[in-house]
Amino acid sequence: MPNKRPLSLGAGALAVTVVAVAAVGLSQHVISSPQTELACSLNEADLGEFVEIPGGGFVMGVDPVFPEEGPPRKVLVSPFRLQAHEVTNSQFAAFVAETGYVTEAERNGGSAQFSESDTPEVFLSWWSLDADATWRTPDGAGSDLVGRDLHPVVHVTLNDAKAYAAWVGGRIPTEVEWEYAASMGLFDPMDPHSGIRAPDGSARANIWTGLFPVLNSRRDGFAGTAPVGCYEPGLTGAYDMIGNVWEWTDSPFAPAVPRFTIKGGSFLCSEDYCQRYRVAARESLERDFSTAHIGFRVVKSIGDTDG
Repeated sequence: MPNKRPLSLGAGALAVTVVAVAAVGLSQHVISSPQTELACSLNEADLGEFVEIPGGGFVMGVDPVFPEEGPPRKVLVSPFRLQAHEVTNSQFAAFVAETGYVTEAERNGGSAQFSESDTPEVFLSWWSLDADATWRTPDGAGSDLVGRDLHPVVHVTLNDAKAYAAWVGGRIPTEVEWEYAASMGLFDPMDPHSGIRAPDGSARANIWTGLFPVLNSRRDGFAGTAPVGCYEPGLTGAYDMIGNVWEWTDSPFAPAVPRFTIKGGSFLCSEDYCQRYRVAARESLERDFSTAHIGFRVVKSIGDTDG
C-alpha cells in the first residue's frame, strides 16, 4: 500500500480542505488506467504551440455562484500568448532532464492524493498525504508515466510551475489573464456551462459525470486525467481550459490570504455539486503545496521569444 498519512489541520491541510469541499469527492480511487482511455490527444509534434490572445476588456466574475467569485467588474487586459494546452508529463520530463530540477513533492514528503474511503460522507476522509505521490508517480508507489506522456503533469506546486515556465521563457498567467482567455473561448458567452457540453449533449471537457460523489459514469470518456487535446478547443484555439486539471495562476487569492488562485476546475468537478468548471469559479492553495488534480499552463507576453 502507498505510504499515506492523514492531513493534519495545518495551513497546507486547510487549503487542501477548501479545494476538497469546493471541487471534489469520491468513495473510490478515480485514476483510470491508460489502457482503458479513449484514444485521443494532440500529437507530440503539436505540443508547445501558443495561441494569440488579443488585448481588450471583459467583465470578470460573471454569474457568480460562490461569494469569492464576485462581484462582476470590468477589467482591461493587455495582449499575450497562451500555451494551447496544459503542460504535459513529457514536457515537464524534458525540463527535468535538462535542468535536474527536483519538485517540492519529491523533496518535502509527497503530495495530496485521493483514496478510497470507508466513510465517503466525511469529506476529510477523501484526502491523504501520500509520501510516494510525485509527478513521476502520480498514483503513488508502484505507478509511473507509462501511457501518460501526454497527460497534464500533476503533483506540482506553483513554485515548480514557475521554474518550468522560466525555463521555456514564459511565465504563469495571472488570474485576470486566465479568466479573460477562458471567457473568450466559451462557445456561448451567455451560457457558463457551454464549456462542458455541446448542444447535442456531447462532452466538451473532462469533468465528473454521474452521481457525485458515489458514481462516475465516465460519460465523457475518463475518470481521471485525460491526455491534452481530447476535446474540441475553445474559440481561442486553446484546449482544456475547462476541466481536466485545475491550473495555477500567479495571483494571490485575497488580501492577507497566503494562498494563490487556481482556475478551471478538474476531472473531479460535477454539475450536481460544485460546478467549479465555470470560468468565473476560483479556488486556492498554498504556493508550495500540490495535489493530484492541479497542473498549469504557460503564457508569454507579446514580444517574448520562444524558449
